Amino acid sequence: METSTIDMARVEAFTMRAIGDATAGYTGVLVSLGHKLGLYKAMAGAGPLSAREVARRAGCAERYVREWLNAQAAGGYLAYHATSDTYELSPEHALVLADEDSPVFIPPAWEVPAAMWFDEPKALEAFRTGRGVAWGEHDARMACGIAAFYRNGYRASLVAQWLPALDGVVAQLEAGIAVADIGCGHGHATLLMAEAFPRSRFHGFDTHAASLEAARQAAAAAGLADRTFFAQARADDYLDQRYGLICFFDTLHDLGDPVAAARHAARTLAPGGTVLLVEPFAHDRVEDNLTPVGQLYYSGSSLICCAHAIAEGGQLVLGAQAGPQRLEQVFRKAGFSHFRPAAQTPFNLVFEIRR
Repeated sequence: METSTIDMARVEAFTMRAIGDATAGYTGVLVSLGHKLGLYKAMAGAGPLSAREVARRAGCAERYVREWLNAQAAGGYLAYHATSDTYELSPEHALVLADEDSPVFIPPAWEVPAAMWFDEPKALEAFRTGRGVAWGEHDARMACGIAAFYRNGYRASLVAQWLPALDGVVAQLEAGIAVADIGCGHGHATLLMAEAFPRSRFHGFDTHAASLEAARQAAAAAGLADRTFFAQARADDYLDQRYGLICFFDTLHDLGDPVAAARHAARTLAPGGTVLLVEPFAHDRVEDNLTPVGQLYYSGSSLICCAHAIAEGGQLVLGAQAGPQRLEQVFRKAGFSHFRPAAQTPFNLVFEIRR
């Protein structure tokens, strides 16, 4: 291609976009450091602080902290007051950066790309050979980062919004039913439901032993071990307890055979029972998913979701942007007749499914 055909303004604009993306990667490292060193917490609610004051509050070295503060100010994460040479974390930004119970708390999300970089050799081999990479083959930061990132979103929405959006399910949970959480990971969603509905019994299943142990420890710490049970099992062979509710929280698209998982749910569901399906927000057409959220999910899907599904045999590799139509087809093939959108957020689609 001759240079005369190149639009240099577009080249420059895209170069700056690419530099911006690279800058985001640098920023993510500093966000993680700020969280783990307690720098954001030291600034939350404190008003303008000097670099020395921030360092003293967090127990860190001032010279490093000043450079970190300048980088954060340059990125708009902090405000810099030139007259007083001070830095300030706004209340709005504190919800994102310092409040670990906030539904928009973001620092743990950076553990995921950290694990992706660490696992790059596995990704290169997978792309070249077509083999899968199972969840347990990733660096440990992957499971911990995803669990911590999703926990607060579930805390904000699951009991307050998603379960009430399902016809009659809250009343059943209050009366007492058996519940299965398929692909439960660290068990955050399981424990949220167990805490809210003490008369029901909650069974979490996963193939990742380390995540299950983390779930058991969390249940014991929360005083919920008496009504929660965690076991290692695949999505198509877990124990049949005649469940009144079976949950797939951002799990179905990771499975190697989602139709088999849906069929097992149909076999183990109690009469009048419900499947709660929560999946990443997506439209049915690729061209409608070309957004920042779509970019996030397609990227994660390339290295995590599709890789695990292929490792499980890859009968149907949905990916994290499957969309409602493909999800519905999975459950129709499994014999379900009722598939209803129940709720959605900018990041999730929630469906009510019944036989």
